[in-house]
Amino acid sequence: MSMCKQMVSLADLPLGQKGIVCELKARNQVQRRLLDLGLITDTVVEALCQSPAGDPTAYQIRGAVIALRREEASNILVQLAESPYSKSWRAVNGRN
Repeated sequence: MSMCKQMVSLADLPLGQKGIVCELKARNQVQRRLLDLGLITDTVVEALCQSPAGDPTAYQIRGAVIALRREEASNILVQLAESPYSKSWRAVNGRN
């Protein structure tokens, strides 16, 4: 099981930001659909763009671009992914 902290819903992931799937809050058929799309624990997801109306949002998931409505994306909890350019990532990995 992954050690997630500071989780946000996928619906709240800023465009251009990557997150790591920690938990699916959805159940039954919705959960099955999300799992079938590849949204399993530790999967990296990137928010790419939104429709002009703001919903749905396109996400890069395991090499595919998938559009999810806010209602669906709010059932997916992610941890913000650290970038190799972030100060905390460099400190943890012994780089300046």
